[in-house]
Amino acid sequence: MIFETPDQAELRAQLRSLREARVDEATIRIDTLCGRLMQPTTYRLSPYVAYG
Repeated sequence: MIFETPDQAELRAQLRSLREARVDEATIRIDTLCGRLMQPTTYRLSPYVAYG
């Protein structure tokens, strides 16, 4: 995992920073972990790993 946050604005800022560093966006996986009553929705960036 590269980054995890419950704040959508922080996620966008992190993605912007990766773009500015010229990281290939095809190598990044973005997951949205849906929150429930007790846990907030969380956004996670991790390296994309192709299966095969």
